Formats: sequence, C-alpha cells, structure tokens
Amino acid sequence: MAVNLATIESVTKVYGTRALLDGVSLGVSEGDRIGVVGRNGDGKTTLIRMLAKLEEPDGGRITHAGGVEMAVLTQHDSLDPTATIRHEVIADRADHEWLGDARIRDIIEGLFGGLDLPGFADGLDTVIGPLSGGERRRIALAKLLLGSPDLIVLDEPTNHLDVEGIAWLAQHLQNRRSALVCVTHDRWFLDQVSTRMWDVQHGSVHEYEGGYSDYVFARAERTRIEATEEQKRQNLARKELAWLRRGAPARTSKPRYRIEAANALIADVPEPRDKSELMKFANARLGRTVFELEGVTVKAGPKLLLEDLTWQLGPGERIGLLGVNGAGKTSLLRAMRDAYASEGDVQPESGVIKVGKTVRLAYLSQEVAELDPATRVLQAVEQVRSRVDLGKGREMSAGQLCEQFGFGKDKQWTPVGDLSGGERRRLQLLRLLMDEPNVLFLDEPTNDLDIETLNQLEDLLDGWPGSMVVISHDRFFIERTTDVVHALLGDKKLRMLPNGVDEYLERRARMAASAAAAAASAAGAASVDAAPGLSAGDTRAAKKEMQKLERQIAKLDAKESKLHTQLAEHAADFSKVAELDSQLRAVREEKEELEMSWMELAEQV
Repeated sequence: MAVNLATIESVTKVYGTRALLDGVSLGVSEGDRIGVVGRNGDGKTTLIRMLAKLEEPDGGRITHAGGVEMAVLTQHDSLDPTATIRHEVIADRADHEWLGDARIRDIIEGLFGGLDLPGFADGLDTVIGPLSGGERRRIALAKLLLGSPDLIVLDEPTNHLDVEGIAWLAQHLQNRRSALVCVTHDRWFLDQVSTRMWDVQHGSVHEYEGGYSDYVFARAERTRIEATEEQKRQNLARKELAWLRRGAPARTSKPRYRIEAANALIADVPEPRDKSELMKFANARLGRTVFELEGVTVKAGPKLLLEDLTWQLGPGERIGLLGVNGAGKTSLLRAMRDAYASEGDVQPESGVIKVGKTVRLAYLSQEVAELDPATRVLQAVEQVRSRVDLGKGREMSAGQLCEQFGFGKDKQWTPVGDLSGGERRRLQLLRLLMDEPNVLFLDEPTNDLDIETLNQLEDLLDGWPGSMVVISHDRFFIERTTDVVHALLGDKKLRMLPNGVDEYLERRARMAASAAAAAASAAGAASVDAAPGLSAGDTRAAKKEMQKLERQIAKLDAKESKLHTQLAEHAADFSKVAELDSQLRAVREEKEELEMSWMELAEQV
C-alpha cells in the first residue's frame, strides 16, 4: 500500500469576498504523478503553495508525513544574486567531482544544452544577479532536480524551456521515483508526466484518473451526462477530444481511452479545420503573393543567424517554426514584419523580402503591449474595432469576442491595470484579431494562457482564413494549429520537417551525437596511444573514410536545401510537389545511412 505523503483536509482560502478554495480535501501518495489544471485566477498556484506550506489556509489543515522531504519550484526563485551558478547548482564542487556523476551531467546537459553551459558567458562561473528570469528559472530547476526529494512540486516548470528541454524534462520526471504535483499549461507535457489530474474550478477541485488526454475525455463525458454546462463548452471539449483521437500520432506510448465510448462521443464532430475551404478563402483574401524571401541574410548584431535564405509563405499556409533559443526564429519574423511595415523600404543586410499588396499583418510579440491602466477591457477592444469578421460568415461584436476569450460581462469593465499577466496576454491577442488581419505572426502566443483559453484560441484559429506562422515551445499548440513544421537547426538554414516535432527532436539528437562523436574523435587523434584493436594504418584509413563521408553528407545537405527551394517555388503544382517530395525522402534516407556509417567509424577511432 502506497504511503501517504501529504494531506489537504477541508481547506478554505478566501480573497476579498471570493472563496478561491472552499472545503477542498485531497491527498498525495508515493508514486502519484498529479497534473493541476484550471483557469488563471481559479487557485492552482494557491493550492500547491498551501500543499507545500508556503501559504496558510483560512480554514482546514494541511499535514505532511513525518520525515517527508519536499522540493518546490515556485514562479519566483530564491537564488542568491551574488552567487555563481556553480555555487547554487553543484555546491562549488570541482569539475572532476561532478563530471564523474552521470546524473549531474544528464541534468546539466538537459537543461542548459551542454556541460559548458552555452549561452552563459562564464559557464558555471557566471554570476546569477544579471541573468534573465528564464535563465534563473532553469538554474532553480536544475538545483531542485539534483536533490532526492520524496515529493516534487512544480509551478509552470516548462516556462522558458525549448522543445528539446521540455522533452528531456518529461523523460527525466518519468524516470524518477519521486511523487510529483505539477501546475502547467503545456498539455503535451501533462500527458507525458501525469497519471492523475486535479481540475481547479469555482472553489472546488475535481479529480480524474489518467493524464491530460484521459482528463479531456472524462470531462467531455461528464459534461454530456450531467448536461449542466453551456453548449459552447460541450462543443469545445468534444472538438478537442476529436483532435486528440485523430490528430498527431504517438501522443503517448500506452492506450489512453476507452476507445468505443470516445469514438461514440465524437462520431458527429468534423475535422478541426476544413483545409481546402480555408485555402480557397485565403487565396481570395490574399492573392498569390504573401511573403517571398530571396537570398536573405538575417543577423542579430554581429551574429549571423540565417544565410542566403530563399523561402515563401503562401496564402492559407499554417507554419510552425521550431528552433533552439537564439537560432533566429524571432529575428526572422521581425525582418518580415519590418519589410511589411516599411512597404518594402526596410530590407535585410542582403537579399530581398517581397510582401503581397493585400497583406494585413498582425504580429503578436513576446512583449505585452502597454495600455492605459485606467482603460476598461471592452473599451480597449473597441478602440480597434466594434465588430470583427472572422471569415466563413462568422461575425462577432467586441463584447462577444471578449466573452469567447474569457472576459465575461462583469470582467469587460475591469480596468486594464487590474488584469493579471495572463489576462493581459489574452487582451493583446483579442486586439490583434479585432483588426481583421489576413496574416498572423504569433511569437510564443501560449505564454501565460490557461488551458481553457488555449482551447478557445485554437477553436477561433480553426476557422480563421489566412496565413500564419507560429513560434512556440508548446508542442501541443504547434501540432494543433499548424499544418507544416519548419526548423532552424543552428546551421543558418530553414528546413521543412515533414514529420513535425518528432523529426525535429530526432535531428537534434543526431546532431548532438555527431558533435559528441567528433569531439571524441578529436580527443582520440590528440592522444599518443592508438585505439585498442586498431593499428595505426587502420586508424588512418578510418579517418580518411570519415572525411569522405563528411564530403558526401555536405553534398546531400546542399541537395536537400535545393529541393526545399524547389518545393517552395512549385507549391501550387501538386504533381511537381509530389515528385520533389519523393526525391527529398530519398536524399534524407541516404544521408541518414551516411551519418550512421560516420558514427560507427567515429566509435572505432
């Protein structure tokens, strides 16, 4: 029988006149992996802070088992700003000590991208004080994971992590024996790490077995049976379930649903998007040209990010843009935005960006636009427009769109200055959509949004007819709202990835393995002693063969880049696209075989 680690008994928490939590009773046992969801402001963070005894309840009690060790990641770290990363994370241990510990190496590489901490000026000896909030958060997470607590409590652990970092963290938490309670809006991450869900709503907490996918099914089923929720929420829950059942494959490694019941529930739910209909509408609104980049070079200061890029964003295309932090995703969108805003007068250092004459661009940046704090929510929206055409005959008033984005009639008269960070982000999105754009650039749109708002945004974008580029580390959102994934892999090129996020992670893993093999090979070459079992002549022959393979791989890289360019040029010719796609797959297969051969040789020398 599992040992109970922490108990919440009849807990009440009141803010002002509102009962945030009302008579809530819950328990956490050994082996539990609990995901916590709910709207912003409904009490998720308050609940886990009280569970960790960082905040006292107004009524009820919270007890921990004797001797239980708990580690908590809050949204505000308690790191010493005068200390170095080495001091906070590995307690000033010498390099030879911590490098000999595989667990420490794995955590450092997983959260910082390498043992030398790329991106930090002085590596482990970087002083924490001047660092950004995202950098400090990764340091706090690394410090927590290096311990051995019985219960880990995490509040938004995926914030400021890229796709690779999130995938690593999910795998790491799956492999740990610690119990887990985690608040996050990252639905893919929830599905990977959770076996139970707590849904915080209107002062109560509803418990569900299984991960996020199971929770969506149970919530939709409960809504259908009880028939007490509005029709809109029913439809949203069923629509998301339909996406989960029909959408991106291999979402999890084990069966997630009672298949027959789930299929019956979504029998009459159409696909999330009518792609051909939206494409026709987008062509009518945008014409043939949206954005065309020819030989473009993108820099951030002296750093070269993209070189000789030829790429086209066509009418109705929905593109997810992936890449490690600093690869140039935001810089690329900014270069395109600047060309649009200047009507073509502002161009990159080299190359040309052409913008279609009918383009109306809306750019959601990572920074929340400042508004007069005294302005009411509805007034801020109506400053842009009082009614909006969302395409396919859908028209909404400013008030109706406010309601769809979680601003009820009372909330619409709240001053902007009283809104939370997530609510301001929602308002920023709202104002963008009210301007009736036909091209959307969304840079980390999921930041600070709760899951219910994400569902509503996805539903809205399903019927939105236009071109869209999304930068996000939220894998679920990328797969849900876009049709094609492109990636910046750090080689100054933009590549289309037919297999989406999975292919991106595979490529990044291969690149890391190749880099490690190359480093090992270089170290071996510098050594006086030849590798055991190989003569000096054999070693020379292996190295010569590796050089030959490297030349062949470079040629295939060039060929792959050329095929990507041709795919963009012939996007409207389906037979040509099919032919080029077949050639592209053949090139990739050949390249993978050569890379495997190179790695085998690298292990020998």
